[in-house]
Amino acid sequence: MLKKKNKKVEKSKKKEIRETVIQEIVNHYFYSKGLSIDQIKGDAKKKKIIYSRFTRPAKQLLELAGSVKKAKNAIDKVAKWAKSRDLDYAIETVFKKWLELDRLKPKEIVKKPYYLEDPMVWSETKRKWFVIDRNGDWLEFAGKKSEIKWRTTK
Repeated sequence: MLKKKNKKVEKSKKKEIRETVIQEIVNHYFYSKGLSIDQIKGDAKKKKIIYSRFTRPAKQLLELAGSVKKAKNAIDKVAKWAKSRDLDYAIETVFKKWLELDRLKPKEIVKKPYYLEDPMVWSETKRKWFVIDRNGDWLEFAGKKSEIKWRTTK
């Protein structure tokens, strides 16, 4: 009786084996998309995600990168770059951008000044702020700097 229990324990331990390197890369790709492991498993069961479709590109990425760590770093770089530009990306996108990975940078977030919903411009020659009204006229800004609202735009 004791031998049967030991065999069952060994089988359950084998099932709990750590994920393979391919699974690690695929799961990291999904993590970069904002999914958790439970969401991945649930979507795979509901056939929203066809997990096997991502294994071949993950294997190719592993061969290209040489290690799991480098593959994950490449996915992270492409993910940041694509998200900053509101683009969708796949593991294959990493292949396409592989040669320019070191030059890939997220799009800079630019802050622009506004006064009462109208855009403002700094004139270097006159050293003054100007407000551009709805008609396109440049009006000299006479308010306080604290009244300027800065908005981020992509």
